[in-house]
Amino acid sequence: MHLTPHEQERLLADGRFPAGGHAHSGGMEAAVASRRVHDTASLEAFCRGRLHTAGLVAAGLAAAAADGYDALALDEAADTRTPVPALRRISRRLGRQLMRAARATWPSTDLDRLARHRPQGAHQPVVLGVTTRAAGLTPLDAAQAAAYESVGGPATAAVRLLSLDPFDATGVLARLADELDTVADTAADAAGRAVTEGLTALPAASAPLLDITSEQHAAWTVRLFAS
Repeated sequence: MHLTPHEQERLLADGRFPAGGHAHSGGMEAAVASRRVHDTASLEAFCRGRLHTAGLVAAGLAAAAADGYDALALDEAADTRTPVPALRRISRRLGRQLMRAARATWPSTDLDRLARHRPQGAHQPVVLGVTTRAAGLTPLDAAQAAAYESVGGPATAAVRLLSLDPFDATGVLARLADELDTVADTAADAAGRAVTEGLTALPAASAPLLDITSEQHAAWTVRLFAS
């Protein structure tokens, strides 16, 4: 069965795609525990901040990988943009899970090469970009998928953690739609410039509080989400 590019994109972005993201909250569990997120308004503020920092960085890496930039070099760039050990482990764990699903769905020599050189897992945004390329999609598609993941996961987790109305969480994502498109466009543009300017053209935004709370969360003995 041949899938159209639109169907390929839907499959990759489908929450049922077995990439492991359902087990992670993107920092939401720690934010809820500290009461930084406690209602719809604070959820929206959290997601907006994450979109313009971690989401932008992930979108840039994914777009560059989808554009054919060397995935191993991008994996090293992802390491430098992920200073916290807990987040590095999580990103590689998610990358390994996505790699298994991607190779079964869109077999490609690029995915095989990355898996061979990173047997313990490459960073998730890099794997996402290589997967997007294998599926015949564009760097902008990769950037949009990465940007959406950066807020979609936390919003879904908030429904479980706060017993939030799912319609309210969906409303948050809808209100962020224009900003999500802007972040994806910025990331795809940076990926295009990386071909001539090098990896320094890719976004390197930081979110220190997310870094700190991710390390704290990793030390919890009881938790609902892996991150």
